[in-house]
Amino acid sequence: MPEAASAPATQAVIGDSEFDRDSTVVRREPGVYDIDLSAGWTIFGAVNGGFLLAVLGRALADALPHPDPFTVSAHYLTASRPGPAVVRTETVRTGRTLSTGQASLFQCDEEGNEVERIRVLASYGDLTALPDDVRTTATPPAIPPQEQCLGPGDGPAPVDGGSAIADRLMIKLDPATLGWALGAPSGKGEMRAWFGLADGRDADPLSLLLAVDALPPTAFEIGLKGWVPTVELTVHVRHRPAPGPLRVSITTRNLAGGFLEEDAEVWDSEDRLVAQSRQLARVSRG
Repeated sequence: MPEAASAPATQAVIGDSEFDRDSTVVRREPGVYDIDLSAGWTIFGAVNGGFLLAVLGRALADALPHPDPFTVSAHYLTASRPGPAVVRTETVRTGRTLSTGQASLFQCDEEGNEVERIRVLASYGDLTALPDDVRTTATPPAIPPQEQCLGPGDGPAPVDGGSAIADRLMIKLDPATLGWALGAPSGKGEMRAWFGLADGRDADPLSLLLAVDALPPTAFEIGLKGWVPTVELTVHVRHRPAPGPLRVSITTRNLAGGFLEEDAEVWDSEDRLVAQSRQLARVSRG
């Protein structure tokens, strides 16, 4: 990667959990940030898309005058791997209540050529300044209590190197969406779980960007196997989440031409819908 400038670097980071430390971006100069992507957030060697979104989201939070992501749309161009990366941001517009920026993450290939991995366009605001009125027909997902749900430690030993990210998350899956793990997928494109970070760090707007993309793919419960890479992901952050575990519900209604959509809702401990997302993903041909 290009060498850093001699000016003092500053870190855009909040807190001291593993998520915070690993998603820290170091400001080299205005609009340019360095990061060493940790292997701890990978699935079969590729860095998780939700974690990448949090990395770029942190850089934009530092670059823009507003603190919180309201809407973030990402296009995943090539798979990101552990190692050095550069994030470049650009302020598109600054307003009184919203500011808009874009960011891209780059890594060097084996020949030393810089490759763009992911490109984001996002609008930021201040979640604490939003009015309290809520008018909704949405209801929290029906998930059994955590002690009746199952996590990675409740099944067979994981494939070595298959999902390093699982050690950093608290995921307890609704047994009704676990048929795929028993060789009997339901055929329904549904996945539901309790979600949190394994070190107990409470959720915030940046970790919501991870939460929407952290569960097993709904394709598994449809009966498909293999990697399901994200093509595009849009997240809407609606509230700053209350302390406590989150509930995540993801559904797929249409698989066609080798692509499917995943619609996610994230609910906090106060039964508030704190994030929504839709992504387009490609299914394995195998």
